[in-house]
Amino acid sequence: MKKILIIVGPTAVGKSALAIKLAKKYNGEVISGDSLQIYRKLDIGTAKTLPKEQNGIPHYLIDTKDVDQENGVVDFVHDAGKLIDNISNRGKLPIIAGGTGYYIQALINGLALGGENSSDEKVKANLEQELADTSSEQMWDKLNKIDPVAAEKIPAANSRKIIRALEVCEVTGHKFSEQQNFEPQYDALVIGLNCDRKLLYQRINQRVDLMMDEGLLQENKWLFSHGGMNNPASKGIGYREFDAYFNANQSLSDTIDEIKLDSRHYAKRQLTWFRNKLNTNWFNLVEHPSEINQIETLVNQWR
Repeated sequence: MKKILIIVGPTAVGKSALAIKLAKKYNGEVISGDSLQIYRKLDIGTAKTLPKEQNGIPHYLIDTKDVDQENGVVDFVHDAGKLIDNISNRGKLPIIAGGTGYYIQALINGLALGGENSSDEKVKANLEQELADTSSEQMWDKLNKIDPVAAEKIPAANSRKIIRALEVCEVTGHKFSEQQNFEPQYDALVIGLNCDRKLLYQRINQRVDLMMDEGLLQENKWLFSHGGMNNPASKGIGYREFDAYFNANQSLSDTIDEIKLDSRHYAKRQLTWFRNKLNTNWFNLVEHPSEINQIETLVNQWR
């Protein structure tokens, strides 16, 4: 199996910097494992590693789709798989850096759903019409009756994922939650970064403030003028919270506080996922920078 190095963890713990450092040392190239960095024009809220920050290391799955284009786990597994093959065939080490746990798990274990036999336009259209006639919450209730395991992982407000899960269930005859084969596709070493919870939340709050200073409001104004919440990209943290602000239902200060709260909650969910779903080796470079030596020793043994 091809070797892939994966760097996971919540926001604001140094994943991007570590990916670049290890890519320099081990002749690697970086693939973004974040679900939103693929969208063009959304640089600040997604905390992209911009070209000037990449230190000469090639980065992939960044700025490849417009904000109105769908992008899900199936797309990621397909696109990342092709990139891994290409990078490995050139004698380099693929390094996946990002915090979207479901994407990482699906990449490592393989994903059965999303093939040519898992989608049906008529079924999807019927489900979307049903959504229009009812509500996202009612569609979630429907999914919960069919596949409670999948429903537990999908927020009731995420109608796009609810529809997709229902479509897969209906078309394949199998539960959405059972569509993963759990056979390792790669020899993956997973490195997790974390730090003290109080410090992590402080860093997250500071990052949101920095994003505002760098122009997050202006980035959202652009997104709002180009489709707003109709865009798949608008569902992400740092963007969805501005809908109430632009509709004069919430102050800017409350919007910023909401982004911080959502980011902290997401970080907590990320950590739970990585601990329970992946065989992760944890390190704390924020408080203990010297642990980079332990990381490099681990990578050397694995290679």
